[in-house]
Amino acid sequence: MADISGKAVSRRIAIAGGKIHLGEQAFSLLMEGKLPKGDPLAMAEIAGIQAAKQTSSLIPLCHPISLNRVTIHSVPRPDDHSVELFCVTEIAEKTGVEMEALTGLSVALLTIWDLTKPVNAALEISNTRLLFKSGGKRGTWIHPDGMPEEAQAIVKDLLGGL
Repeated sequence: MADISGKAVSRRIAIAGGKIHLGEQAFSLLMEGKLPKGDPLAMAEIAGIQAAKQTSSLIPLCHPISLNRVTIHSVPRPDDHSVELFCVTEIAEKTGVEMEALTGLSVALLTIWDLTKPVNAALEISNTRLLFKSGGKRGTWIHPDGMPEEAQAIVKDLLGGL
């Protein structure tokens, strides 16, 4: 593991985003609350939070940390029959929370996949990436391609703007 003993404690936030493409029929059933295995968005929220909390058990050499916040935000995208998710992680610590945000996001997306596959096995996960991080000696970082407006709104709520 990397030595973080010389680092200062700071408030650190990370936001990861990704999208799952469901197809027209599965998307319609999701929006109507009629998928056969229950509500994928509610289950994805729980699964994503649980996964973020277990990141150090899943990724070798990842520091075990005590998260202050994990939230999963889902945004239906009717134009392409997909759902975009954002995982927000926060801590006051000597190390970042990017891996926790990415792990929470990935498991949340996979949970939607699992609960939607009875209707459409041809699902696709895309655009999984770190969108934002703040804290530490490097300060604020935003993905070079920018952030969707929903992620920008999350940052504004957390930090009062960019």
